[in-house]
Amino acid sequence: MSHFVLSIFDILTSLGYLGIALGLMVEVIPSEIVLAYGGYLISIGEISFPGAVIAGTIGGIIAQWFLYWLGCYGGRPFLNKYGKYIFIRPHHVDVAEQWFIKYGTGVIFTARFIPVVRHAISIPAGIAKMSFVKFTTYTVLAIIPWTVLFLYLGMTLGTKWQQINQAAKPFVTPAIIIAVILTLGYVFLKWKNKKRDVPTSK
Repeated sequence: MSHFVLSIFDILTSLGYLGIALGLMVEVIPSEIVLAYGGYLISIGEISFPGAVIAGTIGGIIAQWFLYWLGCYGGRPFLNKYGKYIFIRPHHVDVAEQWFIKYGTGVIFTARFIPVVRHAISIPAGIAKMSFVKFTTYTVLAIIPWTVLFLYLGMTLGTKWQQINQAAKPFVTPAIIIAVILTLGYVFLKWKNKKRDVPTSK
């Protein structure tokens, strides 16, 4: 991490629950790092596991609301011009938009577990004016297991919490595979229902 990011991280880590929520809101530091350190704080008794899960979920959902509203009210022109300031590049939006168009609203849940797509998937949801309630529901359902996993791994690693990427790999890789399978299954069911609703000619 750069000196600037380390400085932010030092500030956040001194704030306990608020630091976890803020760390996930601003997304300057990868969520895996923030949550792993949160797990370390749990392991030394600084914070509780339930409290950290709540803080992580709140921070994560607010971050995604922000991206949703950017897509909803700013659209592609705004994001192409200013997205770099929030670490969202045009190709991130391109990939996420392709996924959203191809797989539909259900991808808001499954894409949270897939690298590159998960950081930007909220933007095309906003651009498409997806139901805010449905968007929030799918997002929360995905954020909670992600938060629990990385907090738990941070707890088990303890002082070695910085090794989170290696520790998470055996869990994240199967999660990606399952997410892809669920996405394809969702698309198949949509296609099947759509075909069933098409009136047959006599």
